[in-house]
Amino acid sequence: MGRTAAVTIEISYEFAFGTYEDALRMVGTRTEPRHAGTAVSGARIQHFASMVRDDNPSYWDPEFAQRVWGGLVAPPALLTGLLMPPPWVPTGEPPMASIAVRVPLPGTAIINASNDAEYLAPILEGDLLSVVEELVSVSPEKETRLGIGHFIETVETYYRGDEVVARCRNSLFRFTPTGS
Repeated sequence: MGRTAAVTIEISYEFAFGTYEDALRMVGTRTEPRHAGTAVSGARIQHFASMVRDDNPSYWDPEFAQRVWGGLVAPPALLTGLLMPPPWVPTGEPPMASIAVRVPLPGTAIINASNDAEYLAPILEGDLLSVVEELVSVSPEKETRLGIGHFIETVETYYRGDEVVARCRNSLFRFTPTGS
């Protein structure tokens, strides 16, 4: 009988720490484009649709999807997952953390407070996507039930080649949990 070795993969996105003033200096910063490692696949579309039990024929029926969209279409909620970096690649290159994690602020936790997405074109099987993130704003210190922290607003712009296919505006709360 063969033995299998246990492998531990640790993903750690280290927070940048600093002051509110440090964070304000970063407002307006845009990242270089981050490219998806693979094209949007029918298997990924269908896996996501199965996870949320969505029987929309746009995800499952290639003939219907071709007629209506030009191919199998990615569910809107899959957008951010399509460009999420894998936890490990053979080159050993660490995954790039979201710009929100790189904003130098106090706080040991982060939570997505709101998300608003605008889709300008369908994302189809075979598309190669990229994303550019921008830090739009950082709020003064706020006190919430979760703790004391700052709201960070970012915009992610998704591209297929030079064409903008979607924009996603996120508001995240970077904070130190109450009682910590």
